[in-house]
Amino acid sequence: MVDSLNGFVVFVKVAETRSFVAVGRLLGVSASAVGKSVSRLEEKLGVRLFHRSTRSVTPTAEGMLFLERSRRILAEIEAAEMELSQATTAPRGRLRVSMPLVSSLVLPVLGEFMRQYPDIELDLDFTDRLVDVIEEGFDAVVRTGDQTDSRLSARRLGSFSSMLVASPDYLARRGTPKVPADLLQHTCLHYRFPNSGKLETWALRRTVGEPELQLPTSMICNNIETRVCFALQGLGIAYLPDFSIRELLADGRLRPILSNYVERAGVFHVLWPASKHPSPKVRALVDFLCAKVFPATKSKASRSRSQLSR
Repeated sequence: MVDSLNGFVVFVKVAETRSFVAVGRLLGVSASAVGKSVSRLEEKLGVRLFHRSTRSVTPTAEGMLFLERSRRILAEIEAAEMELSQATTAPRGRLRVSMPLVSSLVLPVLGEFMRQYPDIELDLDFTDRLVDVIEEGFDAVVRTGDQTDSRLSARRLGSFSSMLVASPDYLARRGTPKVPADLLQHTCLHYRFPNSGKLETWALRRTVGEPELQLPTSMICNNIETRVCFALQGLGIAYLPDFSIRELLADGRLRPILSNYVERAGVFHVLWPASKHPSPKVRALVDFLCAKVFPATKSKASRSRSQLSR
């Protein structure tokens, strides 16, 4: 088996260099030994792989066909060796990760990750700016929305919904909106996208032909924490992802508004530079985030799948 593999290697290198001498130098053997290796392979296959002359070595038609197959075989062997090597290598080293400004979602999970992988050094960059993963040297990023960069691999972490919320104090003072148009008389706390400078649209269900509401812009910021803080202080109505306010809704410090009219849902993905063999530290992070960030969503999805299969 080893001799056969060596024959594949020698054949591919001769086909690429068109020279027995060059391959001999590369492998540390004589040109004669290279020629004998090719001859043994030709004899075994029963075909001529090269046209030989004193000046050149060129693949035959059969040789070109065999070259394509040989490259695939050697690539598969290399991939298998890499997978086995990485499987026995403990994740370690510096891991540079870009995260959205949603500390309540990821910080507990990252703390658990650090405890499980003490040899990995996390270098975390929290921003809602759309970073260039490749150019800026990130090992992985977590972002919402669809993945459109062909240079990146992606896995879905989970989904979330957006909600309109306000404090009981605010609603007692200003009243509770019954339909979206009522928001025109309220204090609205907005989010501005760092990349485009545009305000986030509050996705509210409208009837056909009804124009989009031009909501009051009482306050604008570029993070979640500020809007949560101001909403808790009774300063206005905020449009927020559900994962950022679950506990505040559960204990009654914030209340949902116009739930039947809010339509937006989003998806989180973890992205990393595309590679057949991501490093053990990247694989560890991706697998960990996929298992831990939205466990409730995943378990619910799995229950649904199991019910459908019955």
